[in-house]
Amino acid sequence: MRVLTIAANLASISMACVLVAGCTTEKTSSPTRTATEQLLISTAADRAAKNLSFQMPASNKVFVDSTNFEGTDGKYAISVIKDEFLKRGMRLVADKKDADAIVEIRSGALSIDESTAIVGIPEFNIPIPAAGNLTFPEIALFKKSERQGLAKFAATGYSTQTGELISSSGPKYGFSEKTQWVVALFVSWTTSDLLPPQPTENEGYFFTRSLPLQREDLPFQQWR
Repeated sequence: MRVLTIAANLASISMACVLVAGCTTEKTSSPTRTATEQLLISTAADRAAKNLSFQMPASNKVFVDSTNFEGTDGKYAISVIKDEFLKRGMRLVADKKDADAIVEIRSGALSIDESTAIVGIPEFNIPIPAAGNLTFPEIALFKKSERQGLAKFAATGYSTQTGELISSSGPKYGFSEKTQWVVALFVSWTTSDLLPPQPTENEGYFFTRSLPLQREDLPFQQWR
């Protein structure tokens, strides 16, 4: 009888554990776009904006006209271009009425290209009668899958009074890339220029402090 009681208790505990585990759920969500896609486009936009060889007289008040600027993540790209103009000493205004000059910015490309090269057997489907398709897995002796971000920007500045050309920058380009490599089926790695190099411990120590370093603060040298 005692053995039966112990067995019944163990069964009850086991059932309770199953019920508790069954009630635990975790909800996850995925954005409509990946971070890699956003970084490819925004990084290319950063670089194209820096390459714009465009200058305006410092005395001019400038209105940036982005009417003809289109592309994925166009709002970010427009802000990057304005930021670059401000760094060069331009004075931007929010209304055409207050401007001495208008700068029209335009985008010829702001997107991603993808390409894959493989030495081996690519994935393919084998039709099975009355059962649908059987997917044969990829066998890659060598594979290169590249995603490249591309941005093409241009800008034209003219006088609001006379309509005469003040400055113009022909098409300038910015690129970004992320590439996955596979060798001998199982050896794989990724190369990318999307993220800056990670700082070392000492570099991070210098960049994260808001106050000037004192001698006794330095972690790598003993001061006397």
